[in-house]
Amino acid sequence: GHGGGGAMEAAAKGGFVLGNLAEVVERVLGFLPTKTLLRAACVCRLWRECARRILRGRQRVAWPGPAESHALVRALARELEKVHVLPQTVLYIADAETFSGHEECHEQKKARKRNSKETAIALEKLLPKRCQVLGLVTPGIVVTPMGSSSNQPQEIEEGEAGFALLFPKIDGVKIHTFHFSKDSKNRVFDESKFAEAGLKNNPDLRVVLLFGYNSWKSGATRFLHQIVNPLNEKSIILAGGQVESFTSLTSENNSAQPGDACGVVGLAFSGPQIQSATVLLDQDVADERTAEAAMQRLKAANIPEHNTIGFMFACVGRGYRHYKTKRNMEADAFRKFFPNVPLFGFFGHGEIGCDRIVTGNFVLRECNDIKDDLLHGYTTVMTLIHLGSAK
Repeated sequence: GHGGGGAMEAAAKGGFVLGNLAEVVERVLGFLPTKTLLRAACVCRLWRECARRILRGRQRVAWPGPAESHALVRALARELEKVHVLPQTVLYIADAETFSGHEECHEQKKARKRNSKETAIALEKLLPKRCQVLGLVTPGIVVTPMGSSSNQPQEIEEGEAGFALLFPKIDGVKIHTFHFSKDSKNRVFDESKFAEAGLKNNPDLRVVLLFGYNSWKSGATRFLHQIVNPLNEKSIILAGGQVESFTSLTSENNSAQPGDACGVVGLAFSGPQIQSATVLLDQDVADERTAEAAMQRLKAANIPEHNTIGFMFACVGRGYRHYKTKRNMEADAFRKFFPNVPLFGFFGHGEIGCDRIVTGNFVLRECNDIKDDLLHGYTTVMTLIHLGSAK
């Protein structure tokens, strides 16, 4: 009878609303994870436009945190199912021991060595084909637990840990990976490689994160100087450190990489809207008061804090041993001044950085024009990178 007609009429009305009212469509589609949203975008022009707007609003960095495979692989697999951004560039860092160390195999009652290459491949398989991936392995990890950026960052100096930073396509920002390995034949680095890697003649270059690997090799420090010195310009933030090894670099074929070579890998951030600042905590910073004074300097750079990520590159000699058994000292000091900026990084074998600010129209210049020394030991480098105001 009549009731059925009413229900059909209501359904038709609902269909009309979903087919014609952009605000409603956008509100409903906004609840979908990206994979489903991309499917919904195929329905009609209106849905496609709404999907596009939603995706544009999701140009935020995401980070699955620590969770048979390394915990990072499990966490990433879970997160990518419900991720709201399709990553275009991924930086992951995992701890050296468990990423490539022993894992207990209870069935055989014997430890099977976990191969870092296998773990790296498992991670890369989870990511989109055209994604650039840079993966590093370090002695310790600094990570902000998944979820809210206001979560307490943790310095994890031993035990299984890792994180992956998923950078989506961000309007006005270009992020690319690079790799320079030391050529045993040539003592002098061919600087034309900088231009190829987008590190020279690039007026939009703002931040370069650099990581040296196999730094114990003879000539490694000299090679690192050859890379760092030409990039040491006041208009570019340089930060990073010495890692154990790199496990992924998908933007190029790394199979040609001899296992005993040394070199530098990194991420370059270009774009006029990027702002950044960095401070160096030297050996004298050894208690809460001096650590907080360094954070105060970073805060004074006035970098906008939304859509910003923090990086901490510390020496393995720092952490709780340096602060006389007080754990998490530097991460806590950072959190106090930057309650909503997630912090990531590692404990490594040497640090790269100095005090420097790069903002839209203001570059901090020291009174003297002496080049900053960028290579350190037994220090911590804290860096903020602001990726522009999310529209």
